Amino acid sequence: MKLDVVTIGNELVLGLTVDTNAAELGRALAAAGVEIARHTTVPDRPDDIRAAVAEALDRTGVVLTTGGLGPTRDDMTKQVVAELFGKPLVTDAGVLRALEARFKKLGRWPMPAVNRTQAEVPEGATVLPNPRGTAPGLWIEDGRGRVAILLPGVPREMRGLLVEEVLPRLVRRQGRGETGSRVVLSRVLRTTGVPESALAERVGPVEDEIAPLTLASLPSEAGVDLRLTAWALEPSAAERQLAAAAALLRERLEDHCYGEGDTDLAAVVLALLRARHRKLAVAESCTGGLIGARITAIPGASDTFLGGVVAYADDVKRATLGVPAEILEQHGAVSEPAVRAIAEGAQRMLGAECTIAVTGIAGPGGGTPEKPVGTVWIGARVGDEVRTVKRVFPGNRDEIRQRAAQAALDLLRRMLLRSS
Repeated sequence: MKLDVVTIGNELVLGLTVDTNAAELGRALAAAGVEIARHTTVPDRPDDIRAAVAEALDRTGVVLTTGGLGPTRDDMTKQVVAELFGKPLVTDAGVLRALEARFKKLGRWPMPAVNRTQAEVPEGATVLPNPRGTAPGLWIEDGRGRVAILLPGVPREMRGLLVEEVLPRLVRRQGRGETGSRVVLSRVLRTTGVPESALAERVGPVEDEIAPLTLASLPSEAGVDLRLTAWALEPSAAERQLAAAAALLRERLEDHCYGEGDTDLAAVVLALLRARHRKLAVAESCTGGLIGARITAIPGASDTFLGGVVAYADDVKRATLGVPAEILEQHGAVSEPAVRAIAEGAQRMLGAECTIAVTGIAGPGGGTPEKPVGTVWIGARVGDEVRTVKRVFPGNRDEIRQRAAQAALDLLRRMLLRSS
């Protein structure tokens, strides 16, 4: 089954809001065996919406839209699609009652008159209840077999309606219960600490072995994700081939691979610390608390993470972490002796068996020929063992800081893997 996706909103066209709905739809529909023939983004203008939806219906006969179902004047999707299908808008008593009950429950009664328009639906349309918001989804069909699926643009509401209302209907529509059903499934392996080019040399020979699966590399500040995709295979065959290919890749990747799917490296580090009954502390300069934020974003971090220090100024490095003044004077704050002293000071101050330390030049100023912008020294201690690495990261200030935080977590991860 094929369909077109049309995401609607001025904020999407202007780049003020990232279109996460399109990515979510791509993954979910592919897993249900539905192929997106084309994705189009248009502004909140009736003529643009009408042209995109009409073209989609002519091409595939099925279109899924997000956005433009709210109560304000720029929410035009429902009206435009109703006109295309030649259906008048009528008030749905059930939707109106649900809206009124929602506003009373929220203590916002009486309901603003403008919200009554959200109870108007194209005649004959199937209402898709939306318990997460005020705009219901809509499923509209005509005698020519054309289908328009209208979902709200709020990601949380769109996701709920997609899973609970839309996907089951699409599955039934294409007879997924029959033998021979096909899906598009992906599996992602996450790597860090190895450049994309070096990674390609490691995994290149594997690509012929995993056919008909495809392999794509997705670089970011966190590292390089490798996405395996099975196209139009039966579900069991797709899962089996993906598992075999992932195992083969893991052998080639060795300890550069730290997880699959949306695994967070901070969660991996915490799990290793927990398994070894060790506590962690961090001391940060150029990352300004990013590592601590990454760690505390993981539920349950408190059983392993003791705390951290943001020692940005040299005076704080001396007074709080006990970094000797002669090290800062002779070598500078961005140096191997300094990062060693910072890691040791954090361990001493917070009483943790393991520490991470980072100091560097994030830019855009402050660099020198000897220490250009992007220079970062990273240190990690596990007991009395210390490891330090120097990196010169590319990118702007934010990218350098993000790369440094990821590299620091990775350094500790590798040390923990080798420790008992």
